[in-house]
Amino acid sequence: MFTFQLKPHKEESLKRFHPWVFSGAVARADGTPEEGDVVRVVSSKGELLGYGHCQIGSIAVRMLTFEDEKIDSAFWEKRLSEAFQLRRALGLMEEGNDIFRLVHGEGDRLPGLVVDVYRHTAVLQAHSIGMHVERQKIAEALVKVSEGRIRNVYYKSETTLPFKAEVGQENGFLIGEDHEEVATEQGLRFQIDWLTGQKTGFFVDQRENRKLLEHYAQGRHVLNMFCYTGGFSVYALRGGAALVHSVDASAKAIELTERNVNLNFPNDTRHQGFTEDAFKFLEKSEHSYDLVILDPPAFAKHKDAVRNAIKGYTRLNAIAFKKIKKGGILFTFSCSQAVDKNQFRLAVFTAAAMSGRHVRILHQLHQPADHPVNIYHPEGEYLKGLVLEVE
Repeated sequence: MFTFQLKPHKEESLKRFHPWVFSGAVARADGTPEEGDVVRVVSSKGELLGYGHCQIGSIAVRMLTFEDEKIDSAFWEKRLSEAFQLRRALGLMEEGNDIFRLVHGEGDRLPGLVVDVYRHTAVLQAHSIGMHVERQKIAEALVKVSEGRIRNVYYKSETTLPFKAEVGQENGFLIGEDHEEVATEQGLRFQIDWLTGQKTGFFVDQRENRKLLEHYAQGRHVLNMFCYTGGFSVYALRGGAALVHSVDASAKAIELTERNVNLNFPNDTRHQGFTEDAFKFLEKSEHSYDLVILDPPAFAKHKDAVRNAIKGYTRLNAIAFKKIKKGGILFTFSCSQAVDKNQFRLAVFTAAAMSGRHVRILHQLHQPADHPVNIYHPEGEYLKGLVLEVE
């Protein structure tokens, strides 16, 4: 096994269990490991700090363990079993719910790995070459620890692996081949497009926020912007909304939204979908709404884009403030990891001030418990949301 030795005093973050070793902290490497190899990490004095996957780039190693243990099949089974038992304790495997995130990268001490479960299928996504290399062992461990719940493992990492790796990855089943398409979240049925859809096919991280929106929906006219699969729209309909409009620039997203509405509320005339750019729809719409959801895709995928992202959030929310009825409710979100809570809140504050409306914060939202944040890795907190009353 190859060894990475750190520069003096660069071991402090690892002793605080931060799971990344930056390239600038490495003094020397024993040999030339290939990207994705498990490497041993030691301090400048030779003290063992743990083991992790090496990679090319600013992050040289993603730490898998800070103990002296083998990274073998037993290791994967142990970590995945811990993740599985946490989701059971959270009540996510009760009747009426078979959609949840089983592994959330660093939050589950498995950096570079995401696993979402849809009924009997686990969709595995690698964000590092190390996890790509281990994909079959991980898939086998998933089935073993799931107590019969997981029967199929679909690998979907074409768009998440580092592009420089050139591994020629193709999506496909690692175990099983059941193309089941419908899963259940909190009693509502959704068609999951894990084959060609965004991320793993569904935005699992908005589950609790969708439930909260249902509470506010009774009798309201609802506008769901960037609707994707229509999750918020379906919850709004169950909550008794008088009207729901779903908007997305993708015709495929609107088609999927319509399917999900019909799965739960067939022939319901309260819903209508629109294939249109969000900004254009808001600016030209003559309809007024008293419940608006703004859940755009990430405006900033890296720090260099933060400034423009904040401008985008400000502009989007400013238009919404102008359109929403007196006494209306705005659910507004950012999933940009590079934009922190304070920056997002400032963008929304600026938009509110531009509108000249009185605005109150009712809820401050975040990702749910099956997307845990490692306390030693605050970078894992990415979803930010506000529920606002607009007078």
